[in-house]
Amino acid sequence: MQETEYTSPGRLNIWLPLLFAVVLVAGMLIGMRLQSQMPTVVSDIQSGAVGGTGQHSKIEELLRYIEAKYVQEVDRNQLIDEAINSILRQLDPHSSYITSDQLQEVNDQLDGNFDGIGVEFIILEDTVVVVAPLSGGPAQAAGVLAGDQIVEVEDSIIAGNGITSAGVMRLLRGAKGSEVRIGILRGQETNVRYFRIRRDAIPVHSVDAAYMLDDKTGYIKISRFSATTHEEFMRQLETLVDKKGMKDLVIDLRQNPGGYLQQATNILSQLFRQKDKLLVYTEGRAVHRNNYETTGRALFHIDKIAVLIDEGSASASEIVAGALQDQDRAYIIGRRSFGKGLVQEQYALRDGSALRLTIARYYTPSGRSIQKPYKDLDKYQKDLLERYHSGELASETKLQPLDTTPFYTASGRVVYGGGGIMPDIFVPLDTMLFNAYFNRLRQHIPQFSYRYVNTRRASLKYNGLEQFKRNFKVNDELLQQLLGYAEEHGLKPDTRQLALVKSEIQQLLKAHIARHLFDESAFYIVLNEEDAMIKTALQTLRRSNPLTQYQQKQMSDN
Repeated sequence: MQETEYTSPGRLNIWLPLLFAVVLVAGMLIGMRLQSQMPTVVSDIQSGAVGGTGQHSKIEELLRYIEAKYVQEVDRNQLIDEAINSILRQLDPHSSYITSDQLQEVNDQLDGNFDGIGVEFIILEDTVVVVAPLSGGPAQAAGVLAGDQIVEVEDSIIAGNGITSAGVMRLLRGAKGSEVRIGILRGQETNVRYFRIRRDAIPVHSVDAAYMLDDKTGYIKISRFSATTHEEFMRQLETLVDKKGMKDLVIDLRQNPGGYLQQATNILSQLFRQKDKLLVYTEGRAVHRNNYETTGRALFHIDKIAVLIDEGSASASEIVAGALQDQDRAYIIGRRSFGKGLVQEQYALRDGSALRLTIARYYTPSGRSIQKPYKDLDKYQKDLLERYHSGELASETKLQPLDTTPFYTASGRVVYGGGGIMPDIFVPLDTMLFNAYFNRLRQHIPQFSYRYVNTRRASLKYNGLEQFKRNFKVNDELLQQLLGYAEEHGLKPDTRQLALVKSEIQQLLKAHIARHLFDESAFYIVLNEEDAMIKTALQTLRRSNPLTQYQQKQMSDN
């Protein structure tokens, strides 16, 4: 019988720690040798990856190789940002990456306020000039006046160094309660005045104007749907209804890029007396259908409504127009809207940046998606130019839906989706907006008009805006002053082109002068006097029952 060696449990327990140590040291030596042959890769736990062979590790490994071996120095953060943007471009045009530097400005626009000193300014010949301190803001309380030149912020001289508007805002904005020291030159003074101003919350208005177009028709201009838009809208609506006797309403959503969905649906609820009327619904692969319906708690009675849209009206603007059109509550006037029917949700990233990711599509009450195709991103970006060249913006006969699938409004009218909200009543684009001379000359109007008003304020005394509208004329002398100012800044005179754009330039200049003399609403009140869409809206609302007539025509045509 063969003898078998027997090792007692006690002896094995003595040798096991030694064997384990030998294996551990050998593993460390092998690891050190392998490590010396390649750049270090952050561990999966540290980098947030779940498995060591995942795609995240591959990207991290790639970056390590580039950092260790590439022929020249690279900016790692810039590479990462580019990679993220490249990934998102494969999804859709509206999923986006927002850097930490950009995030505050983006959020300010949507939040409806920012923390700063509260001044409206322009950059005039490389000098930051205060147009007006905002009423009740910190700058006004500190004694800053219209016309003051901001030449210093803290220890930085900002006059004459090519600073941009964005650069000025970065210097003046800051956390609420923090202080900033600014240096100002006033009038002909040569000594700098210094103000130490405590920053505070400054409102950013999204309702730019609200006034009466005639004795019964109100007008409200909404420039975006921010966190305060519904509140602003209701304040203006109360004034128009209770104090001005408004019965009908024109809502101007032209060039409104959208914003918060909830703000749009809150406003829509105030335009319906009934409860539980569908306004819009959203649905996505990972998001269940979510219906947004009227509350039945409208505070003011409004009879007829007209909504103005154009090729710049997008997202939440299209939700408002689509809901009112599908429920036969308003006349949609203008041109086909932008065609953005995707819903984004914003997610904060660990480094202070953010991801704005498309999670759903929204659908109007009739069930149509108005998102235009985006498979060809280059074509998507050039859509407006294509509309212009095709003649769609100038002629109703060229206005065709991108998707001919019929959908039906509450009364049975046929409407179409697949590329924006189609207007009920078409108004062509003023071709002046594509005139190169007009667009170059108009760029000089804000600075010129400010200078004009600031040097003649004492003589420009009017007993209110109505007197200004009646009595102030942009005559040939004033127009020549504008042309001279533009020529000083690089725009050569063009008599032939001026003849084509003269009346539009005169109206725009008058509107800008009204803004500086009065307020933002004054700009729109003056500018809208010759506005084709507003004239069409008034004509439509003054008819006895135009929507019924339009419905009957559509029903007979289809």
